[in-house]
Amino acid sequence: MSATTHTRPHRAAPGGVGTRLPWWALALPTLAFVALLALILNPSDAQAASGDPLITDLVDRVRQLVAR
Repeated sequence: MSATTHTRPHRAAPGGVGTRLPWWALALPTLAFVALLALILNPSDAQAASGDPLITDLVDRVRQLVAR
């Protein structure tokens, strides 16, 4: 009775994958973190958003389109 032999899998190329992140993939989370940290450190500077009807209408229309 003969036994089957298993081939070894190919090794990964040395040096890692070599993908690069775009600049915004690091900049946006960093900016959000700094903004939230600033609000936590000095909450008296945080103000409520004004009731701009244009933005409210836009958000309502987007919500209606998503609900369809």
